Amino acid sequence: MFNAFCKKPLWECARALADVAHGRRPADVVVKGARLVNVCTAEVQDGADVAIAEGRIAYVGHADQCIGPDTQVVDARGCYIAPGFLDGHVHAESSMVGAGEFARAVVPHGTTGIYWDPHEVCNVLGLEGVRAMLEDARRTPLKAMVTTPSCVPAVPGFEDTGAVIGPEDIAETMAWDTVVGLGEMMNFVGVVNGAEQPHAEMAETLKAGKVVTGHYASPDVDRGLNAYVASGVRCCRESTRAEEALAKMRLGLYTQLRFSSAGRDLPQLAAAVTSGAVDTRFACLVTDDVHPHELVEDGHMDRVLREAVRCGIDPVTAVQMVTINTAQCFQMDHELGSIAPGKCADIVFLEDLRDFRVLRVMIDGVVVAEEGVPTFRLEAFAYPEWAVRSVHVRGEVTPASFTVPLPDDVQARDGRVTVRAIEVAPGSISTKEAHVEVEVRDGAIQADPAHDVLKAFVFERHRATGQVGCGFVRGFGIQRGAMASTVAHDAHNLFVVGTNDEDMALAANALIACGGGQVVMADGEVLALVELPIAGIMADVAAEEASCAVHELERAWHELGCAIPAPFMTMAFIPLARLPELCLTDRGLVDCTTFRFAPLLVGE
Repeated sequence: MFNAFCKKPLWECARALADVAHGRRPADVVVKGARLVNVCTAEVQDGADVAIAEGRIAYVGHADQCIGPDTQVVDARGCYIAPGFLDGHVHAESSMVGAGEFARAVVPHGTTGIYWDPHEVCNVLGLEGVRAMLEDARRTPLKAMVTTPSCVPAVPGFEDTGAVIGPEDIAETMAWDTVVGLGEMMNFVGVVNGAEQPHAEMAETLKAGKVVTGHYASPDVDRGLNAYVASGVRCCRESTRAEEALAKMRLGLYTQLRFSSAGRDLPQLAAAVTSGAVDTRFACLVTDDVHPHELVEDGHMDRVLREAVRCGIDPVTAVQMVTINTAQCFQMDHELGSIAPGKCADIVFLEDLRDFRVLRVMIDGVVVAEEGVPTFRLEAFAYPEWAVRSVHVRGEVTPASFTVPLPDDVQARDGRVTVRAIEVAPGSISTKEAHVEVEVRDGAIQADPAHDVLKAFVFERHRATGQVGCGFVRGFGIQRGAMASTVAHDAHNLFVVGTNDEDMALAANALIACGGGQVVMADGEVLALVELPIAGIMADVAAEEASCAVHELERAWHELGCAIPAPFMTMAFIPLARLPELCLTDRGLVDCTTFRFAPLLVGE
């Protein structure tokens, strides 16, 4: 695959690299005396030098012949060096900051390239929103390689989004020099059953010679999985059990082991690769979604590497899973993913292979971070007006908007009815369907916070259609108050959860007023608010400032009684109709195992 992300294409500088390797021309930079993590052979080589010219690696060995009077010599004695870390699947928007700020946060942690599916912003603003984010990303040295969103909307007919992407749009973007493939094909049911739309999108990608990335959230690892892989999908990060991950690797599907803010699957999946019984070349590590406070405080791919080692994965193997394996997955290992002659000079300097403390980062042979601090400056950037005015809800939202009326043809038994509730679990983005009894009072179905049953509403917020879905959730442990968010995958409509109608209305109106964000409300007061004016999903502030605001959100959640990690991230996946078992969109409850609307009342 052609790579537009290196400083120069190889054909343009190959002769110069050969001259440097032979000592006929001095290198621009020589890294001296490092402990090289050689991901090609899964070994650590002591005392390695690396000579760099034209942004690429010219020589690996003992590079004295490459040093001239103007060569920059970097003393790496006592350090490990590894290829720049690659995140094989990430939604940068989920960091709640723009692309430039995301880069400023992750590059000092060793991330030199991301395979970015911008389907969050695309669901709100379409391809124009993606272009705006790419302009933001171009201010940085981070290699932001895009996989065009494939499922906008994620589930046609079950939700309302701000844009619709089809095969013609996919074909257009395959000509963009920033696009390396197709974003996660969440419509695995359509792919397996031969539906025209997903196969047409995949065909446009395959015709362009680019990679189709996957999202196979099914326990069927026999016919269904074989059909999915046979259709051209190259990778998948929707495994929740080690057996699923191994089954995918056995079929040649690059299996991405996720460790995100809410989807912490890696500890359950690590067993697929720790036994030593199988080759790990088809295993990659990814983040998917990471909150800003974790980026700022814990890191990015270095954080995932620490967790991988804690889970028993060999450190060098773990490094392979964020470098060469990922580059091979995207058919870019001829350019990225290893410290070898001809490759881009993307190098991470590490203190050790346990904590993975990043000392220095190079991209294309240029130092871009030292001791956790970026050395590049971001030029000023402002998103266009249409990108920061994206919350449009029809009519006034009042406490009455959150009434759940009992249907006229339903009789409550002893003043109670049984409803379908969406149940969430700590550290997971999947949901379960639960049947719970709740009270009916004055003809309306009530929340029951004493038994952890909250009301949930989704308001369409892109075109002010007035579409509203309602249901119930449990698992948050909230005893009072309400929470609202315009970060609600994947349509990102206005999602409100709460114990009482008054706080729910106040929470909804707070976000409408500020153009989107996340808020915790209790007893008529705002406990915490994060304003996200860019598409209603990103802040226009520094990552550190966003991190502080998210900390306040989580503090407010805990004040209301919630004990699960990353509760807003967990909440954001409740409207996603691609994850089993039950979800809530602006059109109502969706059974995500049959892809049919589900009645609120059990027995209907």
